Amino acid sequence: MALARSFADARAVAEALRPGYPVYCLRPHVLARQAKRFLTQFPGEVLYAVKCNPHPLVVDALYKAGIRHFDTASLPEIAQIAETYPDARLYFMHPVKGRAVIKNAYRVYGVRHYVVDHEAELEKVLAETGGREVTIMVRINTPPSEGTLYHLSAKFGADPEQAAALLKRADQAGCKVGIAFHVGSQCLRPEAYGVALDLCGEILAAAGVQPVAIDVGGGFPARYVEMDSPPLSEFFQAIRDGLKAISVPPTVEIYCEPGRALVAAGCSLLVQVQLRKDRQLYVNDGIYGSLSETVDAGIRLPARRIRLGDDEPETEDTLDFTLNGPTCDSLDVVPGVFELPADTREGDWIEIDQVGAYSNALATHFNGFFPETFVLVQDPSPAFQEGAREAAA
Repeated sequence: MALARSFADARAVAEALRPGYPVYCLRPHVLARQAKRFLTQFPGEVLYAVKCNPHPLVVDALYKAGIRHFDTASLPEIAQIAETYPDARLYFMHPVKGRAVIKNAYRVYGVRHYVVDHEAELEKVLAETGGREVTIMVRINTPPSEGTLYHLSAKFGADPEQAAALLKRADQAGCKVGIAFHVGSQCLRPEAYGVALDLCGEILAAAGVQPVAIDVGGGFPARYVEMDSPPLSEFFQAIRDGLKAISVPPTVEIYCEPGRALVAAGCSLLVQVQLRKDRQLYVNDGIYGSLSETVDAGIRLPARRIRLGDDEPETEDTLDFTLNGPTCDSLDVVPGVFELPADTREGDWIEIDQVGAYSNALATHFNGFFPETFVLVQDPSPAFQEGAREAAA
């Protein structure tokens, strides 16, 4: 892995590099803090959802912080983790997998945990692995939770009757069995986990099997502008209470699959203003790059202006600006507005915070623009500093 340059903060990055390209400012110490929170407070094993941010620097920071279990969704993700960290434990948590992918995951990389939500998928896994030393995790459909950004059961998850049948079939085939769910990404209601665990209890009772594992999935929230969420401790307590309510024996392994809550605060994005038209700022990253979630999920992000080499005092006047992305597509406009100093102009930089999740992982090469530069910075996340500027309504 190539070493990344390290700087005190985003301003130091701008001073040293004068970048005309987007720069991800990664804070490994923030990732380590979040990893420690999960590792010490969650009542079970913590599986990092690699899809959220698979960048090697991000994964390495989490590994160094103690994360050893990884939720993977494809053979490239499996290969990335297995070939870099031989002691890592991998879980194939995508409910739909190609036969060749299953075979290679099992035979080449030793993956032994597979999620299914349909009888045909179960039969594929059994055919390609022989069911030997395999744990089948049956993913169930959970009801929508109010305030959740993405309701993931709209695409995946077995209904209670089907889930019970899948558990029985896997058990009869000689597999270890478990049950899994996902309450949805950026869940704001801890009680959603209790509702899902109650459903797990009913399905397990109907199936009459003893699970070796229960996977409560991801969904743990990150902090965004005007999107207050309960502290993580309340989610962990709701999970403890839910497990107790359905009398889960201590021998059953408990998994979670955090992504967003682990990495969102660990990275900011430094963009440069290339043109100003009244209250429109044209910057060098946008919705086809790092900022697609501002459209897809309505997420609004904190931001602050960075200007170098100006002897004039910082203006206290602010304006609400629209940020336009760099592509020629007129749809490439970040929703909402950002409150920035009124004299913001071409050549200034803007640091946009809380972009560690689903940013570089979703970036495209549209129009030839592609954000790919990572540096390390040592300051706290700007969103948690007093006086940090935030995107306005």
